[in-house]
Amino acid sequence: MKKPELPVDEMYRLQVLHHLNILDTGNEERFDRLTRLAKQMFGTKIAAISFIDTNRQWVKSEIGLAREYPRDITFCAHTILDNDPMVINDTHADSRFSDNPLVLGDPKIRFYAGYPIRHVSGSLLGTLSIADDEPRGFDDDDLRCMKDIVDLVENELAAMQLTTQDQLTGLLNEHGFEVLCQNSLNMCERLNAPASLVFFDLRGLKTINLLQGNVEGDRALVFFAELLRFGFRDSDVLARLESDKFAVLMSNTPIANTQDILHRFKERVDRYSVENALPYTLDYCIGVSWAEPEGDYDFGQLLDIARNLALKAKG
Repeated sequence: MKKPELPVDEMYRLQVLHHLNILDTGNEERFDRLTRLAKQMFGTKIAAISFIDTNRQWVKSEIGLAREYPRDITFCAHTILDNDPMVINDTHADSRFSDNPLVLGDPKIRFYAGYPIRHVSGSLLGTLSIADDEPRGFDDDDLRCMKDIVDLVENELAAMQLTTQDQLTGLLNEHGFEVLCQNSLNMCERLNAPASLVFFDLRGLKTINLLQGNVEGDRALVFFAELLRFGFRDSDVLARLESDKFAVLMSNTPIANTQDILHRFKERVDRYSVENALPYTLDYCIGVSWAEPEGDYDFGQLLDIARNLALKAKG
């Protein structure tokens, strides 16, 4: 069995994928509809929309597959290495896959066709794939039809990003934050793990807009968003909720660790203002709420508590 190589843009590709915030989300009809269409159009037993994460293939929508597989054994991890689709008419005749666990065992793949799913940045994030337990042919007309479905998948991803992303900073907006946070909190509850939510209320944005202009005010918001990205983990959920309001959810993070993280973040923010000779100081008030194991993992309640504490600190 040949293990897949890594794409040349792997680090950036993973960053784009994680910022899309689609991993570990629930079923959505807009994707399930396209999976059903692919299965019906090509008459296969398996159809899926998948994304290739660091060490796994995570399946957003599927018929005939599990939710995730180790990346090293997946066909789709090979597919994202090239802009062109990958077709294997008979896996038993292909030395790369003839002894693959997904060929020798369930789902006993004999035929596979995968088409890369491209992000607007150009990175290949995953695939639309179909498979069957019998070998079969697949011609250029089939590939054109498959590309039509891939175009629809890519359009849905673009639309999803627009509805969940803050356009100025690239962070999640309030709607996206709610969806991703509740998913993360549900996971923490299942694992009996702690979580912390931090609400940031920036000070002085109106003054910056008044004295420096709205363009500089927007730059200040973008600077703060970048500092959040560098100051917190990829697994944390970051958002701009309102004009000068930001929030972070840290999963599997007890409150004692949260205080240390916030102290280091404040030092980074202060250092950034000095090193870049900004004509203003990036200052903020914070409110922190948390869920302990066996506690209440309700997103709305955690956000309300953190927001109210930040407003109280602001006076």
